[in-house]
Amino acid sequence: MTSQRVRDPLHDLVPFSNSELEKTLWDVIQTRPFQRLRRVKQLGFSDLVYPGASHSRFAHSLGVFHTARQLKEIIESSKMEQNSKQQRALAAALVHDLGHGPFSHAFEKVGKRLGLKLSDHENMSDLLVRDSEVSEKLNELGSGFADDVANILKKDGVKTVHHAVVSSQFDADRLDYMRRDRLMTGTQHSAIDFPWLLANLEIGSVPFGVDDTKLGEVETFVLGPKAIYAAEQFVLGLFQLYPTVYFHKTTRGAEKIFTELLVRVVELVKDNSVKSTGLPKNHPLVEFARYPERISAALNLDDSVIWGALSLLSGSTDALVSEFSRRLRDRQLYKCCDIRNEVAHALDSSDNGGNEAVEKIDKCCASINEKLTEWSATNSQFRPRLLFDDEKRSPYKPVGQSKGPLDRINIRTAGGSLVDLAERSNVVAALKTFKLYRVYVDKDDAEARDVIVKTMKEEIENVAR
Repeated sequence: MTSQRVRDPLHDLVPFSNSELEKTLWDVIQTRPFQRLRRVKQLGFSDLVYPGASHSRFAHSLGVFHTARQLKEIIESSKMEQNSKQQRALAAALVHDLGHGPFSHAFEKVGKRLGLKLSDHENMSDLLVRDSEVSEKLNELGSGFADDVANILKKDGVKTVHHAVVSSQFDADRLDYMRRDRLMTGTQHSAIDFPWLLANLEIGSVPFGVDDTKLGEVETFVLGPKAIYAAEQFVLGLFQLYPTVYFHKTTRGAEKIFTELLVRVVELVKDNSVKSTGLPKNHPLVEFARYPERISAALNLDDSVIWGALSLLSGSTDALVSEFSRRLRDRQLYKCCDIRNEVAHALDSSDNGGNEAVEKIDKCCASINEKLTEWSATNSQFRPRLLFDDEKRSPYKPVGQSKGPLDRINIRTAGGSLVDLAERSNVVAALKTFKLYRVYVDKDDAEARDVIVKTMKEEIENVAR
């Protein structure tokens, strides 16, 4: 019997039954740490490009729980008697994103620059699941239940199919965010045949080991032979989301401005220069900068806190804080120079993407980056003249490159053998790593723009010789 239900744009109704587990998980949703996720957007700054992409980590977390419950039914249909592990996997699916800070992954980059442990969502999630009102609710299901859930999120212990529900190449997280992000951005590519994938999903035993030495087998999800094309579509769909949505130049440009802004604010607070930030001394951002190790300070941060602070920060006496807060608030971002695209066009005009061409492009971009980084460091004063974006994304890691059997998609052949998708699909095997190298610059900084053009021309000529 259904006790509660949530209307969701992707899944329609997400029901919560009167079972002890789901009543407890409903109580977890009512806690302050979970409710904070309503104010953390799933895609950070993507709504600056796709206005509909304002969906939250809260909605995504409910969707992951719902999808995990569908995967659980497949496990149950295989007659696996591990009900307690299934319960813990469902709970882990619900709380897997609990620790995300404002603007999600953009906030983590700030933390990496400054060495802030609680900016890492995995660290923060672990602490909240183990020691907060969330853990109090979870432990109503049994002593140690919360720690078991946290261990699943940390990928500790012997890997089972229940770990695959939460973290694998084909997990509930990915199956939700791929479809949700596509829906909310409005993009028309990256569709996956979810019903068919689920209909052809089964449990299989996959060997694992080190090098050529087999250490054992682990049970995980495998796809039947009829799902090969749907599996290809799944990999291609995820791959397409990166250059078009997650790595969109404007989204990344906003992240760069945000990162520099927050790093500077935290540095000013640590230098006892709170007044120069424009923020009151009791502002949540100031509190976090002062006490970054306190969970209570981290819990006070969300997207709305940052957006609400921008007008105050724009009145800062610090030139960087004042300018970058206005730029972020008013969407007056640096302009993007897509250097890798320019270099690739010059050195591989036919766009064949051969190994020799890729090596030349990599070498040229690395050289340009070295020179532009040095120029920006030497010629910048109150704020960086250039902001850099260097990233890559592998579409799929086959056997030998993946971390283990849970990190690849296994296909059962018509003959009953289990093989890695890349060995079964020529399409997936042919995919190459997506790389980007961009530099962002103020549109009115003619000198910096000239330096970029000149440096690109010189290095392209050097590599082409």
